[in-house]
Amino acid sequence: MNYKQKKFAILIANDDEDTRFLVAEALLEVRYSVRSEFVENGEQVLDYLYRRGQYAGIGNWHRPDLILLDLNMPRLDGREALSAIRADPDLQQIPVVILTTSHRSGDISLCYRLGANSFISKPVTFEGLVEVMKTLCQYWFEIVSLPPPEL
Repeated sequence: MNYKQKKFAILIANDDEDTRFLVAEALLEVRYSVRSEFVENGEQVLDYLYRRGQYAGIGNWHRPDLILLDLNMPRLDGREALSAIRADPDLQQIPVVILTTSHRSGDISLCYRLGANSFISKPVTFEGLVEVMKTLCQYWFEIVSLPPPEL
């Protein structure tokens, strides 16, 4: 399917309201048709993916084509959510990109060991965030082949 014709679903996990707003605004700047869902912690990531809790029975639920995951969130952090995603055969093929303020080499190494597809330190400017979103969308939705929605 032509990437310009498909609507892509991104699940974005970040506990910071300002960051969620800026990511949503940056996604409006990209030329891809993107459906974004925002959650605030790793527990909500898993609830969304398993369609439980507040996401149970939602008629317009979409399995994400890509997950953007912050590391430092309450309840269940990004590392724990990533581990749970990679441990489930039904979820492990969903690309997970870490998008965080961390620049720590220990975080980078750990996330790749846990199965992250990419690790990106958040840019400090909105323009930088727009460029990151454009590049992410181009790479994941145009260049690579994603697995079919239901395997």
